[in-house]
Amino acid sequence: MRILFITSNRLGDAVLSTGLLAHLSERHPDAALTIACGPLPAPLFRSVPGLERLIPMPKRAWARHWIDLWRACVGTRWDLVVDLRNSAVGRLVLAKRRFFHARAPHLHKVEEIGQVLRLSPPPSPRLWIDAAAAAAADRLLPGGAEPFLAIGPTANWTGKEWPADRFAELATRLTGPGGRLSGRRVAVLAAGPERERARPVLEALGERAIDLTGRTDPMAAAACVRRAALYIGNDSGLMHIAAAAGTPTVGLFGPGFPETYGPWGVAARTVISRVPRSELLARQKADPQATGLMDGISVEAVELAAGELLEAATPNSTMPVPLMPDCREVVTNPCKSPETGP
Repeated sequence: MRILFITSNRLGDAVLSTGLLAHLSERHPDAALTIACGPLPAPLFRSVPGLERLIPMPKRAWARHWIDLWRACVGTRWDLVVDLRNSAVGRLVLAKRRFFHARAPHLHKVEEIGQVLRLSPPPSPRLWIDAAAAAAADRLLPGGAEPFLAIGPTANWTGKEWPADRFAELATRLTGPGGRLSGRRVAVLAAGPERERARPVLEALGERAIDLTGRTDPMAAAACVRRAALYIGNDSGLMHIAAAAGTPTVGLFGPGFPETYGPWGVAARTVISRVPRSELLARQKADPQATGLMDGISVEAVELAAGELLEAATPNSTMPVPLMPDCREVVTNPCKSPETGP
């Protein structure tokens, strides 16, 4: 059996699609999987069970990346095509069955993706962390260190970034004397182009910081973050990686949409700006370079959410979690097995 799975070029959306992919892999354990996605999230799929081919799709002018994908796939007779990009490729290759993504504005993105195969509740995102990524984490993290605090102080645009000085103050409160994670190190993660925006946090933390900025691909980042006691970060792909890894995760939202893109899992919380989103979006529309859009989130509010997650954790929860937890639903949904699907 051959399955073609077309997912996002964006890191966060690709992570949120991994639950559906895991469902297919488990439902069809002998199937040969071809996965097409953007170059950035591609490392997350390199160890998927049954993977036959991984096709990164760098964008090309005049949408020629789609022509390249069609050429790579048209010669195969597919038993099943799952196209989360709703593309022409999914319609123009030979296939016995085809399923396409459709927008569902009132659902979380994980629920929306689950609707492609009519799965309710939807399968939760999961990661396939391989030995190479685990070895990278061994090299990057201090040997023998206790589970640490991980923070992601950057995002894909600066309007979604909580102020660096608040990240530093929060980390100091949590890891300083009397803090919930007293004495622990603080891993700071950011993509290479975002490193300068993370620098103020690194400088404020000094020797307590573990500098992972620009040093990991998404798979290595997942291997590092799943060893953390807690992750706190802006609305970003890294936030979704942390939640999918099973790490207690606090996501920070100002002009974003937590009802659609909040971290997914029983060990996840969102902290939302006190300033109404409509006001933040209006400011951003009037000035695309507007600053201060995340100022409505206080250090105290994030510290409270972090404390709630750590308080709810079991005694062993600060140890590395199993690679593929059986079920992690949003807090508002009961945790139960997904219905069967294609």
